[in-house]
Amino acid sequence: MIIMSEYAMLNYHSPPGEAGLAASIFIIGALAARFFSGNMVMRFGYKRSLYTGVFAGLVMSLAYFEVNSILLLLPIRFLHGITFGITSTATSTIVADLIPHERRGEGIAYFSLSSIIATAMGPFIGMFLSRNNSYNPVFTAAVIVLIISLSTAPFLSLRKTAFPEEAHREGRGFKLRNCFEPRVIPVAFICLLGFLAYSSIVSFLTVYAQEIKLVAAAGYYFIFYAVAVIVSRPLVGRLLDLKGENVIVYPAIVFFGAAMLLHGHSYHGAVLLAAAVLAGLGFGAIQASTHTIAVKITPRHRMGLANSTYLMFYDIGMGIGPIIAGLLIPLLGYRWMYTLMGLIVLSGYIFYYYLHGKKASLHKPEKGEKGYAADSGMGN
Repeated sequence: MIIMSEYAMLNYHSPPGEAGLAASIFIIGALAARFFSGNMVMRFGYKRSLYTGVFAGLVMSLAYFEVNSILLLLPIRFLHGITFGITSTATSTIVADLIPHERRGEGIAYFSLSSIIATAMGPFIGMFLSRNNSYNPVFTAAVIVLIISLSTAPFLSLRKTAFPEEAHREGRGFKLRNCFEPRVIPVAFICLLGFLAYSSIVSFLTVYAQEIKLVAAAGYYFIFYAVAVIVSRPLVGRLLDLKGENVIVYPAIVFFGAAMLLHGHSYHGAVLLAAAVLAGLGFGAIQASTHTIAVKITPRHRMGLANSTYLMFYDIGMGIGPIIAGLLIPLLGYRWMYTLMGLIVLSGYIFYYYLHGKKASLHKPEKGEKGYAADSGMGN
């Protein structure tokens, strides 16, 4: 995504607004896929859904070579986003179902590291391959990666997705209940607040760093962020399984809220990098814990919907966050925009308590307990 705006502007002389749409319409496509991909996984099975998403993604990646106008690029980007939405929903559901219930926190924490590494390496590789304003190498790399994914998918060892008959009856026809999982919405909302704040970092950190003359420190920001996430994630996962989600979520919200406040009051490079570490510790833990909660409170036959609903809120947060931040900057300036984002994150402490934390504190599973009644009674 990071090179798509530049690609549209250089190759098709698109104005900035149109070029920005070329990048963001991918997220719109992914969001559209969330409304049906969860039910798709539930009805058609893990392997079919995964193969469909990866193969369609390969076709869309090949289509970039034939693009000759912005009018053709936009629908391809939208369809490519849909394939990503299907694939990410399928993989998240497969992982959640494969991991033993009592180790879901640890397992999902490790799995989510893959997206951290991908989002760190992807932009770097894309910028490196397009350094001579030639974008075919980028599309070629995407095709190669998807061919590898499609070739290795048959070797995955997956659980049999034989759900009760009532589960299949639930999935038939168009119903709002088949578009999202209501149980997940409260905890996904907590993560949405985090995504709103994080998207303001991704979108405006470079410009903000130029304004406050901390460009050198900003160049190391995401390295510090990624290291904090990678180092803390195994511990976060283990604590989720052993002590429960409240032990993680409450401190994580405080850490990330403090990080956003530090962004707004960074007058030295060390402060900005300290904010990066706190953001990695806080937001990284919020992501892992809320995702774990989402799959733990959902029956197995609706786990696909649980993942698609959770990822729907991810897409919304990352999509509208930059818009909200962009509207606030002319009114408040960068510093107060980040300060306000910090307060929004900290408000999640109260929301979490009333939406989930209070109930979770009353349920403390004994060692070896399956944890949530919603997961019982589901066969393979």
